[in-house]
Amino acid sequence: MAGSKIKTLLIEDSGFMRSLLSDILRRDGSIEVIATANNGFEGVEKVKTLKPDVVITDMVMPQFDGLYVVQQLMKDMPIPIILLSSLDRADPKIFDALKEGAFDFIDKPHEKELSQGYLPLAKMVREASLTDYLKLRQRTKGRNTSVHTFEARLNYDIIAIGASTGGPSAIESIVTNLPTNLAIPVVIAQHMPERFIESFAQRLSDTMGLRVSVAREGEPLLANHIYLAPGTANMRIDLSGSSPSVKYVQDHYKEFNHPSIDCLLESVADIYGSRAIGVILTGMGKDGAEGLNKIKEAGGLTLTQDEPSCVVYGMPKVAFETGAARHQITLSEIPNFIISAL
Repeated sequence: MAGSKIKTLLIEDSGFMRSLLSDILRRDGSIEVIATANNGFEGVEKVKTLKPDVVITDMVMPQFDGLYVVQQLMKDMPIPIILLSSLDRADPKIFDALKEGAFDFIDKPHEKELSQGYLPLAKMVREASLTDYLKLRQRTKGRNTSVHTFEARLNYDIIAIGASTGGPSAIESIVTNLPTNLAIPVVIAQHMPERFIESFAQRLSDTMGLRVSVAREGEPLLANHIYLAPGTANMRIDLSGSSPSVKYVQDHYKEFNHPSIDCLLESVADIYGSRAIGVILTGMGKDGAEGLNKIKEAGGLTLTQDEPSCVVYGMPKVAFETGAARHQITLSEIPNFIISAL
């Protein structure tokens, strides 16, 4: 779309918020707000008529909500869709909408952010406009409820995963297809607002055989358990006690914080060395490349999601092109690749 503005359609039931968000988007010279709608049904009909490049929709609306918008559009005319999340609670439907093909979600702005122009929303619109909508239509594979026959001693002692935009569905695709008798822990850093991480952990726990939780300060890492890094701090694996455990730190990382993928992977490299598997999935930016490289230098197994299966080929691209990743694997094949490596 070089040389032309990004045609954007906004669906929001609050007239006040429609006006504010429209004004914010219009301040960005690369974006054109071609229409607004006050509910999901009206929005879907306008999208079919006006054919925008990007849709922004509130998640919570009477009768026809954001999930309805995503389901209807991804079925009939796939398009990048940004979800607006309420500030006061974590709507679990967000994850259903992401699985159905929504691009990403973002919090509605605070009053201070509104006065400053709320740049993250315009940035996300630009990023969404560059996305191949066919990738957004990919669906998560079914759950794996089987056990696997492993050797008495596995080749690796931990799996560490980092992801950003497109990550929730990618992570769900991987961990729900790991064996239910996986005898090592899995640690995950997903860029996500704090209040959604607990909901995401609960969603994963409800759909698979492994135990899933947000990692707590000081708790030991157990086999057959998946730990999500919190959104309140960066997370390291610590070995000051008798066994590896979780440690919250406030160290600042230049690429991303709370949670930093680099922070988690660097600590995994320090503690587990050659017996670690590091994975970088879809996402914007560079977070994770340095940490993954430390795992590689320590002799561990490193891989990234390949470009065709990524919603955003940002973090995996940097990790692969800098040599941090030894392998690039399509998303659907990553669980089997990991199982075979174990």
